[in-house]
Amino acid sequence: MRCKVCKDKFEPKYFLQKVCLDPTCILEWSKKVKEKEWKAEKKILKDNLKTNADHVRELQVIFNKYIRLRDKGLNCISCSKPAKKENAGHYRSAGGNPELRFEELNVHLQCEYCNTYLHGNLIDYRINLIKKIGIEKVNWLESKHEPKKYSIINLLEMKVLYRNLIKDLK
Repeated sequence: MRCKVCKDKFEPKYFLQKVCLDPTCILEWSKKVKEKEWKAEKKILKDNLKTNADHVRELQVIFNKYIRLRDKGLNCISCSKPAKKENAGHYRSAGGNPELRFEELNVHLQCEYCNTYLHGNLIDYRINLIKKIGIEKVNWLESKHEPKKYSIINLLEMKVLYRNLIKDLK
């Protein structure tokens, strides 16, 4: 077996021994192990410090990626042209309607130009949305909804759900 630090050959005397018994190798290896353990612990501590808003932000990125994959190959919902840069465009804005932020009926593939520069191109969005999902569902989207308060547990569950859906689509 070869020492993980100095790469010299040695005969292990202990079960799972990774380094030779040279003191410098032992010290170096223990530093590496402690560093790996610290990185893992640091990641856990960092995750524990995340706020609800941090989790919403992370979920939004995952959700948008899912929408882009779900609508892959379709044209922009607003202008009906192939999207050069694909966005997940909300019909009802996430800022004004946070209860619809993660509603799949409310979010469709949109080109960068319509979503960003035309602020959603909502008139054409609505016309094509009616064709896609029907007037009843569009009326439901436009109606009043109960505010949603997502707990961190709900957000973590949704992250797992959408990550799995992304894996299935790939």
